[in-house]
Amino acid sequence: MVAKINGKEENIANGTSLLSLLELKSVNPDFVVIEYNYEIPEREKWGEIFINDGDNIEIVKFMGGG
Repeated sequence: MVAKINGKEENIANGTSLLSLLELKSVNPDFVVIEYNYEIPEREKWGEIFINDGDNIEIVKFMGGG
């Protein structure tokens, strides 16, 4: 299936959760926020939310600096 991730269409395997997507991309879930279909789901639900064909996902990383 195809989902749009950070503005780019990507092929995603069926049964991929938001949490497993972060693992596949080697992204530490402690330092990001996910917008899933224009809503921000609770972090505790990421492992229970499965990506569907046509979904829109934005992964926003926290940046530090001064």
